Amino acid sequence: MNKRLAFWSITVGLGGFLFGLDVAVISGAEQAIQKLWNLSDWLHGTAIAMALYGTAFGAAFGNLPANRLGRKKTLIWIGILFFITSIGAALSTDVYLFMFFRFVSGLSIGASSVVAPVYISEIAPPAYRGRMVLSFQLNVVTGILIAYLSNYLLQGVGGESDWRWMLGVVALPSLLFSVLMLFTPESPRWLILFKKDEEHAKRILALTGDASDKLVREIKASVSSVREPLFCKKYARLLLLAFLIAAFNQLSGINAIIYFAPKVFEMAGIARSSALLSTVGIGVVNLLFTLTGWTLIDKVGRRRLMYIGSAGYLVSLTLIAISFNTMSHAVVGFVFLFIAAHAIGQGAVIWVFLSELFPNAVRAGGTSLGSLTHWVFAALVAQVFPFFATHVPGSLIFGFFAFMMFLQLLFVWKMMPETKGKALEEMGSTTVLH
Repeated sequence: MNKRLAFWSITVGLGGFLFGLDVAVISGAEQAIQKLWNLSDWLHGTAIAMALYGTAFGAAFGNLPANRLGRKKTLIWIGILFFITSIGAALSTDVYLFMFFRFVSGLSIGASSVVAPVYISEIAPPAYRGRMVLSFQLNVVTGILIAYLSNYLLQGVGGESDWRWMLGVVALPSLLFSVLMLFTPESPRWLILFKKDEEHAKRILALTGDASDKLVREIKASVSSVREPLFCKKYARLLLLAFLIAAFNQLSGINAIIYFAPKVFEMAGIARSSALLSTVGIGVVNLLFTLTGWTLIDKVGRRRLMYIGSAGYLVSLTLIAISFNTMSHAVVGFVFLFIAAHAIGQGAVIWVFLSELFPNAVRAGGTSLGSLTHWVFAALVAQVFPFFATHVPGSLIFGFFAFMMFLQLLFVWKMMPETKGKALEEMGSTTVLH
């Protein structure tokens, strides 16, 4: 693979690092925030979910600046927003100011979950597209691991204000990301389809190893002269596939673990200091199995990884549900198994699948729809989990997640197509996606 391609995908994938860091860092702060401002379970859930509501909006509308301004400029502004909002949340003096900055931070997360995978998919050759787009998810889980490790190391620093340091650490990598983005080129497909700048696009394609006139003609031919709306009969099946894979991602309970890992472990009778250390283990397992998915996704395909992940979900979630009845510390091991199943399955596949599922004409919009679905369900889970964790047995909560993963297994078996090795210009073809 061309070294420039690798560097660009890694740089853009750093948007995923910010995404993971910002998503997971709140797990170390959420209980301190509840205590500091004396929040009810519902307001506590709202404060934590506020970033996810912002994420849903960012995902819904992230395609607009990506198409109008370009992928590169949009990603630069995403980094700047991360920088401003991380400092703002860390310095908040009341819960409402905190929720405002977390909401705006969510806008950045949602937009990055659309624009970064789209950018990488548009510069990647088909043979390496899975691994290159998965560099985004690899950065996400690295960010999650660093957030958990940072939270563990910062506990007690600054007394009861240690949560401010936990949130503030996002500022430095945010600034670094925006600077590095200045050294990446614009997506050549965006230049051809939205700016009509073929010469500039060819110069970039030459750096990737393919600047043939044939490829340029194929890119142009992949878009009808008559602009078709995303929500039309032609794309109905693709929209359903995007909706279902994104919904099932969150109905696994992954964000209940990522956002509230210490609380989940405490529900099973584990002391808080040990619970915070256990979250570091979650980050390590997540990274190791995402790396495994990274090595396999272009070899075995997206669909087979989803089969493996779905089976792992069913086993691990069932064991977690049972462990709540026995108050067993074995729940830590079962959560690690759950994280491994997620990382090699849904975690590895979702952003790759969404970024390559739709044809060129509607890729950013279609990816936005899938990302929006993902974040709406994530927000709902984060909103209601503190309430259910207080009033409903953990065995029932995780039993529900296990049943949802049985339905996901049926989805993979009956509906999900394989997109491995397919050219982006082929997407939307009946013969490719059935």
